[in-house]
Amino acid sequence: MQLDQIILQIGSQAFTMLDVLLAGAALALVLILATLIVTWRAQRNRKIETLETMRRASELEYRLAEMAGSLRNFADQSQGAQAHLTRTLDERLDHVGQRIGLGLNDQAERTTQSLTHLYERLAVIDAAQKNLTSLSTEMISLKDILSNKQARGAYGQGRMEAIVRDGLHARAYAFQPTLTNGMRPDCLISLPDSELKLVIDAKFPLEAFNALREAKGEGDLRAAEVGLRGDVSKHVKDIAEKYLITGETHETAIMFVPSESIYADLHEKFEDVIQKAHRARVIIASPNVLMLLIQTMQAIFKDSAMREQAHVIKIEVMRLLEDVGRLKERVGDLQKHFGNANSDLEKLSLSADKIVKRGLRIESLDVEEPEKLAEGKPKLVSSHD
Repeated sequence: MQLDQIILQIGSQAFTMLDVLLAGAALALVLILATLIVTWRAQRNRKIETLETMRRASELEYRLAEMAGSLRNFADQSQGAQAHLTRTLDERLDHVGQRIGLGLNDQAERTTQSLTHLYERLAVIDAAQKNLTSLSTEMISLKDILSNKQARGAYGQGRMEAIVRDGLHARAYAFQPTLTNGMRPDCLISLPDSELKLVIDAKFPLEAFNALREAKGEGDLRAAEVGLRGDVSKHVKDIAEKYLITGETHETAIMFVPSESIYADLHEKFEDVIQKAHRARVIIASPNVLMLLIQTMQAIFKDSAMREQAHVIKIEVMRLLEDVGRLKERVGDLQKHFGNANSDLEKLSLSADKIVKRGLRIESLDVEEPEKLAEGKPKLVSSHD
């Protein structure tokens, strides 16, 4: 193949074998130059990277050395801090141990005191339980008493008499007296400044109350209420007819109910019975109400006694004033005597002063010698000459 033979036609441009070989040689040369340049740049970059790596390694070694020193300092500081922390913890633990010990001792003392108080309260509770047991026994006996009509009357009479005895003088009341109509009330109280007597009746109908409390059905309840109204109304009527006597007893009588619960039930559920008793001039009184009434009467008795003794006090005051007047006169006479005696004492004092002065003048004089006195020529010479 010839070198000038056309082997490639591109448009109007024709390329021979020689052109192609020259172009290939130029391309090969360019590739070799590019390869050399790339290789040189790669070697340069590797040298730069090697230097940079060595610089970084030296910096890393320096930083590692600094870090090692810092770590040693930190280790030393940590060791010192740990030792200080250990000492502080030991001290704190000792302090906490002491406080815990003191707290445990205090808690033990408080626990002992609490247990002591608990034992005391248990003893009190035990005593209270015994009291409750005895009280339940007494309540059972009280129930037995109240179930018996005669025993119930004696029980009510006893409570009423105890209240009256505690509040009034023995001359102010009488138990089981006889009235002009032959009736015998449970108690008569004499009113001050009056001939009338206040009647207290201590009997009460309990059967209807028991029936009311034991009623279960509505029919039994209504029947018990009707029975209660009837019994209490009948008892109020009996008191009014037997004990309210004109000119002998007070116009109002007291029906004593020896139970606060019964009294409360009457006022709460049977207001009509209370009003009927008021219209019949019968006052229903519980133990507290009767005690208040007795205390009021006690004050009335005291006022009456003071009024009765007022004239005696007035007479005694008049006599006392007369005695004071006589005492005043006698004090005046005594004052006159003291005045006369004082005048006499002043005169005596004046005479005594004169005598003293004369004695002093006599003492100041000199008497002549005995020879001159023997010659019969006595002469007094003043010591001041």
